[in-house]
Amino acid sequence: MSEAAQKYEAVIGLEVHARLSTKSKLFCSDANSYGAAPNENVGVITLAHPGILPKTNKRAIEYAVMMGIACNCSINQKNYFARKHYFYPDLPKGFQTSQHTVPICGPGFVTIKTSTGERNVKLHHIHLEEDAGKSIHDMDEDYSYIDLNRAGTPLIEIVTEPDMHSAEEAGLFVTELRKLVRWINVCDGNMEEGSMRCDANVSIRLKGETKLGTKAEVKNLNSIRNVRKAIEFEIDRMIGMLEKGEKIYQQTRSFDASNDTTFAIREKEEANDYRYFPEPDLPPISLSNEYLINIKNNLPALPQVLYKKYQIEFGLNEYDAAQLTLEKEIADYFESVIRHTTNYKAAANWINGPIKQLINEEGISLNSIAAKRLAEMIETVDKGEVSFSNAASKLLPAIINNNAESIAALASQLNIIQTGDAGQLQEWVNTVISKMPEKVAEYKKGKRGLIGLFVGEVKKLSKGRADLKSVTQLLEDALKS
Repeated sequence: MSEAAQKYEAVIGLEVHARLSTKSKLFCSDANSYGAAPNENVGVITLAHPGILPKTNKRAIEYAVMMGIACNCSINQKNYFARKHYFYPDLPKGFQTSQHTVPICGPGFVTIKTSTGERNVKLHHIHLEEDAGKSIHDMDEDYSYIDLNRAGTPLIEIVTEPDMHSAEEAGLFVTELRKLVRWINVCDGNMEEGSMRCDANVSIRLKGETKLGTKAEVKNLNSIRNVRKAIEFEIDRMIGMLEKGEKIYQQTRSFDASNDTTFAIREKEEANDYRYFPEPDLPPISLSNEYLINIKNNLPALPQVLYKKYQIEFGLNEYDAAQLTLEKEIADYFESVIRHTTNYKAAANWINGPIKQLINEEGISLNSIAAKRLAEMIETVDKGEVSFSNAASKLLPAIINNNAESIAALASQLNIIQTGDAGQLQEWVNTVISKMPEKVAEYKKGKRGLIGLFVGEVKKLSKGRADLKSVTQLLEDALKS
């Protein structure tokens, strides 16, 4: 960080749009799906034909409440939609239906883990709104094309307070938010397809100041990398301007991912420019206590809860707990495995290690390995019947392809059952010692660390079938003579 940069503090607020995974749009029955042919999911309400009336999608309301609870938000039990008057060339009715004065979810927070520890990022609110369509400008030199499939699809907009101070924090926040929407299954979180988009509001001020500086809003950031790069560029740009005595103007900007820079696209509007007023064609929303309790009771255990549970109740370290709560599928699988074993550490090691590697290499699903079978394999290794390395490299792939045979039978077929036969072990030990006279001499001169080399050679010779605890004792006894 330059000497000039050390004088300033960045202040960052994010607005994250997440497209809800409902089957239909927010105010009509048109399909809410990605990848359809242009203008395929378009009906009379999307096209704003005269005389039509919208109807609110109940599932979208439910998903918004679920997200609010997951983000520790208060829920506004009485809320309503408003008309936002802003010209959208790809929204036929000429205005957007959104929420303004009373959003569905009030203040809350999302916990992130930074390089300096955990902290809560404050949320201002979460509101519901419809998306606009898509304008396509690169198909014809003289005309723009409009695809209205996206018009009217349900969004939640998660709006933070200006509560972050680095690109790192902003990137971690979006990462955590993406995990949450996927965890509770309200959005697929695919930023490349536009299921999640982020607008970043960035300003700077001298350290110690409390008044916010003039902000720039960088629109439609479609990856966590782009969120970080855009914010880093804006901070550097603003510091450079102030250091030169230039004035920062409030702007809306766009990000160029080809060179990691931003550029101005218009002067920033204020909220009163949108002329909000309550939507007359939609009744207010009223949520009962019973409705909220039912949604809360049906939410899955959230990643932050499980992260702490795995450390406190199961004795796992931070890394293991974090890896197991990266995705709900992984946490669910771990929970299934520990129904059949109390060796929590071994279960975590297997899932975070060999199983993850095998899934990545073979392109198979996590559930290709039955949880009970993995628990049985853990027990087999714990009993010393099969070495961990043989279980990981040979037994694990065999389990995927054979659900009928028992673990013991498969291990026997693969010839990987460890032997404790003293005669066989002694034969392997003697063979290794006879082949390494120089290392034996070094060991006898005091290089006791070489015992690991001898054990490794016996392991190779036995193809992993030697009981290494017994081998170590036999080697130590043999090397004393």
